[in-house]
Amino acid sequence: MSHTGSSGIQPGPQRTTDLATPLSEPTRAYAELVAGNRRFVDGAPRHPNQDAGHRAAVADGQHPFAVIVGCSDSRLAAEIIFDRGLGDLFVVRTAGHTAGPEVLGSVEYAVTVLGTPLVVVLGHDSCGAVQAARESAATGTAPSGHLRAVVDAVLPSLRRAASEGVDDIDGIVDIHIAQTVETLLGQSPVLADSVARGRCAVVGVSYRLAAGAVRPVAAVPADLATLETPAGSPESTDPAAAAAV
Repeated sequence: MSHTGSSGIQPGPQRTTDLATPLSEPTRAYAELVAGNRRFVDGAPRHPNQDAGHRAAVADGQHPFAVIVGCSDSRLAAEIIFDRGLGDLFVVRTAGHTAGPEVLGSVEYAVTVLGTPLVVVLGHDSCGAVQAARESAATGTAPSGHLRAVVDAVLPSLRRAASEGVDDIDGIVDIHIAQTVETLLGQSPVLADSVARGRCAVVGVSYRLAAGAVRPVAAVPADLATLETPAGSPESTDPAAAAAV
């Protein structure tokens, strides 16, 4: 039984995004995600755009302000950790946020057809896909079935980490996030053109499973990486390092 006004009861869903004025600037879109993650970290989510009225309002069309290319990990639910609702995020998830043709096509659809101004690569610490690739490289054995495709997609990040002298798992994860940002821009001329024209931006962030905070790892253009991260983040990222993609 619930009691209205009881302590610890969080406010109900709110509708905060006006569809008549969608978020169309990359910096503003990223700032909205950062603010939502801060609310999540602080335990004060608003649950915006999750009410029945908003559900009806977006039934005839969507205007997401960010594409989330995220890992499939069950603890990485984008609408929860960024405190967003229906129609806000265009989410594409694969194990290890690997970016094959279907992922690239989905991103291009959001950017060119829906006019989404921001693409976010969302990785996380202790990533199982990175750990699987690391084990495969160490033992010289490839996993069976289609899991091999996931491992093969992560191996270039392991080689890059080795060339840079990085061997801890979370350091490799950061490199893999940056590598995915490069892959999206390098393999999608459509996305790269949108970024060059200032219509879109791409940022890679790492999520901390225990703390709940995200921090920037890589960004194009680089100034997105300088936005303030949530107070719950265990460390701040050097903007120069985050920009080096």
